[in-house]
Amino acid sequence: MEPLRTGDPSRVGRYRLLRRLGAGGMGVVFLARSPGGAIAAVKTVRSSYADEPGFRARFRREIEAARRVDSRWVVPLLDADADAETPWLVTSYVPGPSLAETVDAFGPLSLASVRVLGVRLADALEAVHAAGLVHRDVKPGNVLLAPDGPRLIDFGIARAPEATALTASGVIVGSPGFLSPEQARARGGEIGPPSDVFSLGCVLAFAATGVRPFGGGAAAGMLLRTVYDEPDPTAIPDRLAPVLRSCLRKDPPGRPTLARLREALAGEPEAHSAERSDWLPAPVIRLINDRSAALLAIGPIEPTQVPTAASAGTVSPEAGTLTTVTAARPRAVGRRGLLLLGSAAGALAAGGGGAWWWTTRPTSGTAPPSGTGRPRPELVMAFHGDLTGARKETGNAQLKAARLAVEQIDAGSEHPFRLRLRAYDDGGDAKRAARLATRLTRDADVLAVLGPTTDACFLASEVTYTRAVMPVVSVSVGVDTRSRTIGTNLFHCHAALSVVDELLAAPCVRYLSDHVDARKVFLVEDRAQGHFAWTLCDRAQRALRQGGREATVTGVAAGRIDYASLADAVISARADAVVFTGDAARTAGLASALDAARFTGTRMATERAFDPRFLTSAGAASTDWVFATSFTDPTARPGARAFTTAYRARYGTPPGWYAAEAHDAVMFLAGACAKDGSVLTERGAIARRMPEITYAGITRTVRFEQAYGYNHDAMFLFRAADGAFRYLGQYQEAVVS
Repeated sequence: MEPLRTGDPSRVGRYRLLRRLGAGGMGVVFLARSPGGAIAAVKTVRSSYADEPGFRARFRREIEAARRVDSRWVVPLLDADADAETPWLVTSYVPGPSLAETVDAFGPLSLASVRVLGVRLADALEAVHAAGLVHRDVKPGNVLLAPDGPRLIDFGIARAPEATALTASGVIVGSPGFLSPEQARARGGEIGPPSDVFSLGCVLAFAATGVRPFGGGAAAGMLLRTVYDEPDPTAIPDRLAPVLRSCLRKDPPGRPTLARLREALAGEPEAHSAERSDWLPAPVIRLINDRSAALLAIGPIEPTQVPTAASAGTVSPEAGTLTTVTAARPRAVGRRGLLLLGSAAGALAAGGGGAWWWTTRPTSGTAPPSGTGRPRPELVMAFHGDLTGARKETGNAQLKAARLAVEQIDAGSEHPFRLRLRAYDDGGDAKRAARLATRLTRDADVLAVLGPTTDACFLASEVTYTRAVMPVVSVSVGVDTRSRTIGTNLFHCHAALSVVDELLAAPCVRYLSDHVDARKVFLVEDRAQGHFAWTLCDRAQRALRQGGREATVTGVAAGRIDYASLADAVISARADAVVFTGDAARTAGLASALDAARFTGTRMATERAFDPRFLTSAGAASTDWVFATSFTDPTARPGARAFTTAYRARYGTPPGWYAAEAHDAVMFLAGACAKDGSVLTERGAIARRMPEITYAGITRTVRFEQAYGYNHDAMFLFRAADGAFRYLGQYQEAVVS
């Protein structure tokens, strides 16, 4: 659970919202209290879906079908309103962890527990299919564990087999890694009950081994392996191999029915031995008890408010602060050591000018701390990044800045230690990154890690670093952890800072309202970008409408886009502004199509498209595109001028993207390596120290608070001109000519 965010409603229908539980493909889920005092889960539907023709009629049919689902192992539907401005539905709330969270925190389940899990989920899916539905998103995150058995949740994308709303060819719906081959191929007409059987097989394999049958990493790779490769043998335990392999057959008719699957799983004696309430490990039962008790501790909730661009804060960007959530259960470390201080999902607050900068080359030798005659101990920090692969420019820029920060620390007397920085190259390869993470965690000298550079390498190494309680700070990773399972003891800035998808709406609205006075805005939700795209469009649409402007949201499939048709739709809508949420390649495609259609209005995108490849691909059509970002240009920031000067003097070039953020990451980690004048030499101690410190850097001030919070001013604007990106400034103070 996390506190309600600014902009969240305080009530939905008769239900008082208490906390956020998460967000998925169709909307946001809240913890709520009914008028009678019962706790429930309320799910709101994204407006982009609610506005689609025929959606509400389909939603009503789905509600009626869901009411017919009769199974003890399915979370029941309690209430719903398809006609509300924001459609919603209510289900019972289960305080247990998801299967994904359980395996991540406590390891795989025993085979006896897996058999019980399979039998009861088969019962649940039989009830779903009997009601005329196909779930389509059976995954560990949608299976909650309770003392008496599992509960299947989230019918947000469940549809009757003949429905076409989100199952048309070319649209992939679900979670890569647990999709059936027919889903991976986006063949909507072929998706039926056997698809759920395949997904259930993937879930049971994961529960038994902790390994996804078709690997991890990038979604495209997982989808290809699902369609063409055999499952990973390490994901299939020998005693479950026959039944699981039958579920994972590529051809749907070859898979067993749920009845046969249930018989195969229940036929073993070990399945009956776990039918008691102790079918779950003791640590999981304790966690369920803790969460149940936490419900009783929820106090009064103050109403939330929706900020408008005009009511945004007036704090100077030179004094910006970045805040996030600390761990809910501080007695354990869990994933505390993972901190992402940048990129598309980490809000980079404006830099404070309070950080000093060392401008003299360090002398050799080890200087003692001020006022002592003892040499300072040496702590080892590893740089884990892409130095030779596709992102080598970003990786090398970060490494260079990190070295400058280390020299700054070693030359001064503010820290009771010296730092030694070791550089390691993963080449941007996920498998290589995983091996490197194992190597670094086994090196007892390494106390913290800066990196990795890329999303794929971060995902490949995250579990290894987490289990070793390795403090990790990354500045250029854009993984969306909101759709990932998060441990209860997690200290992971990225999870909390994924609010940047909400924050980026503010600079878009401010620019469209104050600088160009757009009256009809055409918002494009690129579903390839998942929750990010929807949230930005939803927030921007609401704010623009509150300002008396017309704003419509159009969704495009995650697959191939017909850019000419999309440009024609913009022209037909008589829009005077377009906001696109796609990546560099897809934004370039739309830019070229709009240029060919002679669209002359305002064109905006986000940092997802902020890449030189956009400039190259779009060519002249890139001119005057405006980009909202959560990172700054250190060469144009007064607080980073000394850093920029030092970087130029040392390396002969201006700082690359994320260089200044890498400097701040090293300084932040250095601050976490000492407490009350004593040097911390144990990874867990450093990880626990991270949420206790405040660091005023050249790109931001980082502070962690017990309550949820973030900096509304940490957003910036750039414009494409003459084949380059020109920095316009912090969005409330941008100079736009």
